[in-house]
Amino acid sequence: MPPIRITVFRTLSLFTLVAVLGLAQPALADEYAEVNSLLSAGRTSEALSKTDQLLASRPRDPQLRFLRGVILAESGRSAEAVNVFVKLTEDYPELPEPYNNLAVLYANQNQFDKSRITLEMAIRTNPSYATAHENLGDIYARLASQAYSRALQLDSGNAAIQPKLALIRELFSFGRAARSPAAAAAAVSTPVVAQAQIAPATPLPPAPARPAPSTPAPSTAPAAEAAPAPRPAPPPVAAAAPADSAPPTPAASAAAPNEGGVRDVEAAVQAWAAAWSAKNMADYLGAYGKDFAVPGKQSRKAWEEERRLRIVGKASISVKVSELQVKVEGDKAVASFRQAYKADSLSVSGRKRLNLQKVGERWLIVNEVSGS
Repeated sequence: MPPIRITVFRTLSLFTLVAVLGLAQPALADEYAEVNSLLSAGRTSEALSKTDQLLASRPRDPQLRFLRGVILAESGRSAEAVNVFVKLTEDYPELPEPYNNLAVLYANQNQFDKSRITLEMAIRTNPSYATAHENLGDIYARLASQAYSRALQLDSGNAAIQPKLALIRELFSFGRAARSPAAAAAAVSTPVVAQAQIAPATPLPPAPARPAPSTPAPSTAPAAEAAPAPRPAPPPVAAAAPADSAPPTPAASAAAPNEGGVRDVEAAVQAWAAAWSAKNMADYLGAYGKDFAVPGKQSRKAWEEERRLRIVGKASISVKVSELQVKVEGDKAVASFRQAYKADSLSVSGRKRLNLQKVGERWLIVNEVSGS
C-alpha cells in the first residue's frame, strides 16, 4: 500500500477568519496577500522573513501565526511548524484549521494515533468540517492497513485477512482517483499541509437523492378480493357486514400512528433548528435527551457550557433544515437532512443525522452525526 496522502485542506476564506477574530480587515488583508504571494512563488525565505517582520508588531495575530506554520512546513521545518500549530490550538481552540494542519504533520511523522486524536478535536470544534472528516478516514484506512498487515505476519494461514487488506487498498486507490486531476497527479508520499493561499471552506458534497421512507397506506385491494361485489341479497344479509365493521388490515392499523410520529419528529427537528438560530439556549439544550451521546470525552456539563459559549457569542446564527427524511420505529426515530449553517461570516452546508427517542410526549436527540 502506498504511503498515505492526506488531502490539501481547505480553510475559511481570509476575510472570514479575520472577521471571526475581530481584526481590521482591509489593511491586514494586503499584508496577508503579500505573504501568500511570496509563498506561492516559492520564495519561502522571503515569505518567512516578511511574516516574522509583521509578527514583531502583532505577535498574537492568528492569521500571521497560521501562515508562519504553513511556511515552516513547506520549508521542511516540521518540528517548528508543529510548535506553531500546537500553540494556535491552545490560544484559539475554536478554530479547527490548526488542528487539521497539526494532524497532517503528525501523520507525516507516522504518528497516526496522535493524528487521529487531533483530527477528532478538529471535528469536535466544527462537526461540519468536511476535510477533517476525509483526513480522518484516510488515517483510519492507514491504521487498518497496518493492523491487517501485522495480523497477516502473525497468522499467514488466515485466509480472511488478505481480502480485507486488499479491500482497503482498493478503497484507498478509489478515493485518490475520485479527487481532482491536479490532486491525483500530485503523487507524493507524504501528507500535504494547507497551502498558504487560504481557500474558501468547501461544503460537503450533496448526497445522492434518496426516496423518503414512506408508510404503507391502507389498501382496500385485499378486501375487494376477499369480498367480491355483492349480488342482490335480502336486506338482513346486506346489513350483516358493514364496511367499517371489518377488522383493519395490518397496513391500516400501523399507518396512522406512524405518520403521526413522522410529523412529530419533523416538528422536533425544526424546533431544534429554530432554537439554535434564535440562540435560545434553554430550548436548544432541552432538545437533547439525558442519554445524549456527548462527543469526545466531555461531561454533559462541559459540553453544554462549550455549546453555550459558541452559540451565544455569535452576532447572528441561521440554521436551516432541508431534504428532511424521517424514519420512525416504535419510540426511536432517525432524521436525516441537509443543514445550512451561517454564523457571522462563516457559512457551511452539509449532511446531518439525528437519532431521537420518544420520552413522554417529546422526541429528544440522543445522538447526532455530521456528514452522514
